[in-house]
Amino acid sequence: MNSSQALAQSVLGNLALYDCLKCLVDIYDDEGIPLVDKTTVLWDDFVMEYKVKYLGEREPRLTSLDGYIPGNHRIAFECKLTEKEVGTCSRPGKERTDPEYCNGTYSKQRLRNARCSLTEIGVLYWQYIPQLFKWRADMDLTPCPLNKTYQLVRNILAVNVQPDGHISQNSGHAVLIYDERNPAFQNGGAGDIAYREVKAALRDSTLLRKCSWQRITQQMRNRNLLPWLTEELARKYGL
Repeated sequence: MNSSQALAQSVLGNLALYDCLKCLVDIYDDEGIPLVDKTTVLWDDFVMEYKVKYLGEREPRLTSLDGYIPGNHRIAFECKLTEKEVGTCSRPGKERTDPEYCNGTYSKQRLRNARCSLTEIGVLYWQYIPQLFKWRADMDLTPCPLNKTYQLVRNILAVNVQPDGHISQNSGHAVLIYDERNPAFQNGGAGDIAYREVKAALRDSTLLRKCSWQRITQQMRNRNLLPWLTEELARKYGL
């Protein structure tokens, strides 16, 4: 009941399976921006649990996108249900004896050469972040801006960094899908705060958008898409 992955499989997976994923084009996000741009999108190539292999990460820590649509404009879906946050960096939570431990600031610690413990082991986030965000990589930052926004930042990087390491502005955007009943994603909740911090830091704020499951399921009902599915979603999740 609490699995956002199961819900994502049920909704996005079935929309893709029955060639109905294009209904997302007619949905606007919480700020009134189209959820999916009417650009070249390879709808038929939609995949779930897409593993990103060009951000310098190592198995099993590869960025995994809940849903991914390739094309000239790539789209990453980050799906939440009962989560209390959007996904935070795990390094501040490590034991202090762990070589990758971080105190939650973007600063050189424990004789490391890099300000980020992930950069120290070859992860490339901070190589690309200044090109897409207003955050600087050449100065200390307290707290580290990725501490509470980690997963959203990774998703944005995943669709705007090319496999060859080149960044093409507006080559993709990330979509956060949430349950509007979840306090974490209501005004002042941890998820809402993280989302707003990322939006404010982006050089192009449209690279991140959010929409509720309720809005998506309502669009399905309005268009009479997969009524058997919307009936079951209402029974199981109250959507």
